Amino acid sequence: MNIIVILFPLALGLGLVGLGAFFWCMRSGQFVDLEGAAWRILQDDDAGGPSLSDER
Repeated sequence: MNIIVILFPLALGLGLVGLGAFFWCMRSGQFVDLEGAAWRILQDDDAGGPSLSDER
């Protein structure tokens, strides 16, 4: 029963830390551009460079 005295405040503390980190990310603009990274990975950065089919 004594372990609950330790685990309950620890669980509440970790939950509050996670909630605080979420609100910090929201305030600092981490979730502003949700589609930018998805489109950036599809762009061809080396448009004039050799492709995989040229190496054969």
